[in-house]
Amino acid sequence: MDVRVGDVLRLKKKHPCGSYEWEVLRIGADFRLKCCGCSHQIMSPRKQIEKNIKEIIR
Repeated sequence: MDVRVGDVLRLKKKHPCGSYEWEVLRIGADFRLKCCGCSHQIMSPRKQIEKNIKEIIR
């Protein structure tokens, strides 16, 4: 999977704020993502995020 810092990911499930889009802040064994709707930040395992990606917006 070719995901880079700064990309916006559209995931299958929406965040409670209603947004499906997340900005990638850090990549490694875990991804740090920032919600494009409410700016909430999360750390999540790479495997889980890659499984839930619907589209990559550069």
